[in-house]
Amino acid sequence: MKVRIGYGLGATQGVGNAASFAALVDGLEENGFDSLWLSERVSGPAPDPIIGLAVAAGRTAKLKLGTSVQVLPGRNPVLLAKELASLDVLSGGRLLPAFGLGVASGPEQQAFGVERGDRAPWFDEALQLIRRIWSEDAVDHDGARFHYEALRVLPKPTQQPLAVWLGGKAPSELRRVGRLGDGWLASFATPTNCETSRRAIDAAAEEAGRSIDAEHFGTMIFYARDAAPKAVLELLARRNPDVDPTELVVEGISKLASRIEEYLAVGFSKFVLVPFGAPDDWSAELADTAAAVLPLQS
Repeated sequence: MKVRIGYGLGATQGVGNAASFAALVDGLEENGFDSLWLSERVSGPAPDPIIGLAVAAGRTAKLKLGTSVQVLPGRNPVLLAKELASLDVLSGGRLLPAFGLGVASGPEQQAFGVERGDRAPWFDEALQLIRRIWSEDAVDHDGARFHYEALRVLPKPTQQPLAVWLGGKAPSELRRVGRLGDGWLASFATPTNCETSRRAIDAAAEEAGRSIDAEHFGTMIFYARDAAPKAVLELLARRNPDVDPTELVVEGISKLASRIEEYLAVGFSKFVLVPFGAPDDWSAELADTAAAVLPLQS
């Protein structure tokens, strides 16, 4: 397996300011990390992923650019396809798009203008449209939400095909990965959870007459430099009542490599490290994590 290790900010963490974000991006490139992943939360301080990744693309030459994940329900699929294709072209084919339904919360659903029960059918129709827009010269489509005749959108992505990963961990979301996704990016999932979920994804893919590349399974790994904040552990316990919250957060940079090896043992090979809280010095933080985990990258 090709092991790749990147960095993310998560959905609730901001970038501080322009200088701090620049230090993060430059440090990732200089230390040899594979990718930067930006999440989406309209009501939180996280930057818009497309804007943030465009800034990162302009500062780097090798760093891949991922969304972890970008919300699809509520968006115009044509305009989103244009934006993402443009980013892939202008970055030299470095885009790693990953989509999700979005967090089930009132403020977020209000922002996107989609009722909770309408998110899944919107997602399914929009995702398949985006794929066609990226690959076909002209698109005819007559669906429940969108109607297009001889739709032509340029530019096309540099990567053909442009692989799309999906997030989520509910049974219905895992089945969707199997039916429609090219890969799965897990979040707040233990190695055991990941192993079980991967079997469900593979089963759904087989039922749909397709398969997911064995290299296309990854997970976000949340960590704290020292002890995880008590408030964070309490929140994780409420959202994941069946899992010890300490299993969802790595406490200490020195323990990151052993956690990655646990995921490798169940067939996962792509990783996104997410710190709880922005460090005072990104240069020092990235140098420390690079020394701890990048020897595993191959």
